[in-house]
Amino acid sequence: MENKIYILDTTLRDGEQVPGCQLNTIEKIELARSLETLGVDIIECGFPASSPGDFNSVVEISKNITEPVVCALSRATESDIDAAKEALHYARRKRIHTGIGTSDTHIRYKFNSSREDIIERAVAAVKYARRFTDDVEFYAEDAGRTENEYLAQVIEAVIKAGATTVNIPDTTGYCTPGEYGQKIKYLVNNVPNIDKAIISTHCHNDLGMATANTLEGILNGARQVEVTMNGIGERAGNTSLEEIAMILKCRNDIPFHTDIKHRNIYKNSRLVSTLMRMPVQPNKAIVGRNAFAHSSGIHQDGVLKNKGSYEIINPVDVGVNDSLIALSARSGRAALKHHYDRLGISLTPDELNAAYEKFLLLADRKKDINDSDLMIIVGVNRNEATRRIRLKFLQVICGKNSVPMATVKLNIDGEICQATASGNGPVDAAFSAVKKLINRKIVVEEFLVQAITRGCDDVGKVHIQIENRGNIYYGFSANTDIVTASVEAFIDAISKFI
Repeated sequence: MENKIYILDTTLRDGEQVPGCQLNTIEKIELARSLETLGVDIIECGFPASSPGDFNSVVEISKNITEPVVCALSRATESDIDAAKEALHYARRKRIHTGIGTSDTHIRYKFNSSREDIIERAVAAVKYARRFTDDVEFYAEDAGRTENEYLAQVIEAVIKAGATTVNIPDTTGYCTPGEYGQKIKYLVNNVPNIDKAIISTHCHNDLGMATANTLEGILNGARQVEVTMNGIGERAGNTSLEEIAMILKCRNDIPFHTDIKHRNIYKNSRLVSTLMRMPVQPNKAIVGRNAFAHSSGIHQDGVLKNKGSYEIINPVDVGVNDSLIALSARSGRAALKHHYDRLGISLTPDELNAAYEKFLLLADRKKDINDSDLMIIVGVNRNEATRRIRLKFLQVICGKNSVPMATVKLNIDGEICQATASGNGPVDAAFSAVKKLINRKIVVEEFLVQAITRGCDDVGKVHIQIENRGNIYYGFSANTDIVTASVEAFIDAISKFI
């Protein structure tokens, strides 16, 4: 069998299903282009039948992508497949990804159907999709909990109908690596026409085994893996692209490779984190803040003597630059633009001006500015550009023997409003002042603060989840002043429904 493993990136489809991480069309195009430079083979960029916005995004991505196959998802219905076909009209290389649930749980409770009927619907969907493209992928949803003998019957039937790739999803993340590997092996050994299609993995991380399951799939015959940057995705996420790519690069005893350009991994990881406003956990493998950090004295001594003592990956191989960015408050726009160009971020003159103003404010507060700071500056600016509500002034008074008080001045659609309120702390007081001006019933459901790197003068990210009239809204901001970041994130969430 061929030793290349094909990478289908579903960051723009499965990854975007994370609550609060939705992208607009322009952001999706930017991310799709970045994935193209990363070297992915297939970009699954949306579910056209789900909404006009998703349909339009697939259309525009199709126009802007050259090398990778552009893939659109559909259910096993003609209307879904028609939508995928229309959305992929401009794609140079196109794939329709259609399928249906095959586990007894899905058949009985989701479809109220029978095994025989599911096979008929699967075959009909593949045949219909083949009318529009020779590249058709079939997914057997919840294959992880599907009995192997029946799954083999389904796979044999859809390959006979024209499927060129067969996706075996562990939709609920239920399988252990041994079970999933044996499932792939069973299909290789028991589907007579399996040589006519590529077997694909699609593993979820509900039990923390997505990467291990995907690797077992490869070792047992799968030649395509469906992954996301940073492992994002519904619930606990999907298999991480960066983890599979680096496993195959680092382990010489595993005779498979990808076409991923490894040095672009870190840049893509940070772009996904910024555009989707979703922080990367510090201890995340390959791309986390601490992935190449050594705090133990014993580890530090070992690394100083020989990096191989504790590092199996050279940070440079994934695009991590250990040196600090030499930027200060005395730097001009040209220097700032140079560094954004180095990071692969293209800014319009207006975006550069806005970023420069944020940069100057940050440079006055910090001893140094690093790549993460620059990415946050861009993410915050893009987020603020669509707001109807803007924070103009914030003053907080608090201390050991005083009642926390906050004065907030907002620009709401051009009208300046001001309010003062007390609270249990500076953040609570500031939120209370904002609520006075908004005059809506708002409940804070979740409040998360995360430092970007280290140090008391560093930028802090704030992610907030609020509830209004039964609906959930998400907000994000970042600032060296954590109270300001909290208020900005609160306003960002409120702006979603005001």
